[in-house]
Amino acid sequence: MTYPFISLSNNFKIEVKTDFDFDQSNPLQFQYMFRYTILITNMGKISAQLKSRKWNIKDSKGNLKYVEGPGVIGATPFFRPGESFEYQSFCPLPTMEGEMWGHFNMVDENGNSFRIDTPVFRFEVPKEYIDVY
Repeated sequence: MTYPFISLSNNFKIEVKTDFDFDQSNPLQFQYMFRYTILITNMGKISAQLKSRKWNIKDSKGNLKYVEGPGVIGATPFFRPGESFEYQSFCPLPTMEGEMWGHFNMVDENGNSFRIDTPVFRFEVPKEYIDVY
């Protein structure tokens, strides 16, 4: 599967793909679970480590939620030039559509802090499931 959402920020490429998790969703209670996979690649010439992340999550009613914390999925990956790290996580929403965007806070091998911005990526219940609800 290709990554439909891509950004390039401070010599890092961030690629994101999303998927609806039918089995973990409960539409009768307005609970929709979405999975996302993120691939981060150091396209530059300096090594750096991911220290923390901040997410903006917006549902289709316009409600905005913020999530931030150390690392990603309990890891603080270190990227040498050309290296990648891929992880998967999830996002619960009260609506059948939404979007998410944010950034990762990084520290390079010289101790300089910088951030890499993610693309805006969308969540949507596939049309084939809507009739089921």
